[in-house]
Amino acid sequence: MKMIDAYKKLWTKAFDFRGRSTRPDYWWGALANVLVSYVLLALGSFVSEAFLGIYSLYVFAALIPGLSLAIRRVNDAGKRWTWIFINLIPLVGAIWFLVILCQPSIPAA
Repeated sequence: MKMIDAYKKLWTKAFDFRGRSTRPDYWWGALANVLVSYVLLALGSFVSEAFLGIYSLYVFAALIPGLSLAIRRVNDAGKRWTWIFINLIPLVGAIWFLVILCQPSIPAA
């Protein structure tokens, strides 16, 4: 049920860039998002090409909620939202960002 709740929260807080997301909310929501996209991609590959269009729409629609979720998680870890740009550094940036995402939540001020 945690995954379903986190997935619902991913979409209901799609435009909340100032809030906070705990580690479980982030990882369960991100996992659910990836699973849904892989299922749509598999259906498009094996069942009907119409699912490839649905997959493309889903991936496009999930960009903003995914970005908002990452920003909320970075905020919860005590960093400013601008830390998401660390991903622009090849390889090292992605590893560093992953470390930030795994940091424990800081108490609310």
